[in-house]
Amino acid sequence: MINWFDARAAAQFGATLAQAVTAKIPLDTSADEKKFSRKASELLTAMDGQIANFTRTHPLNLYKKAKLGNAFKWALLDAGYRPAYVEELTEWLLARC
Repeated sequence: MINWFDARAAAQFGATLAQAVTAKIPLDTSADEKKFSRKASELLTAMDGQIANFTRTHPLNLYKKAKLGNAFKWALLDAGYRPAYVEELTEWLLARC
């Protein structure tokens, strides 16, 4: 039962995914739309594989999934990304967990 609430690995993974986003997708939205779309697509494809690997080795219950999403979301908001974009990315992430 105690393991059910141990969400440290999930929260760390969410923060790691957010770091990947901040490293690959610029905050500057005035960048070329085509270049932005390509970078975002490549990143999401890579993240999809990482998410699949993580969920295979770390089964996520409702609490752990919430912690993962929360860590991801707040790391991006703290980095200065638009709230609507962060919400969209977070929903995408949680749909794959």
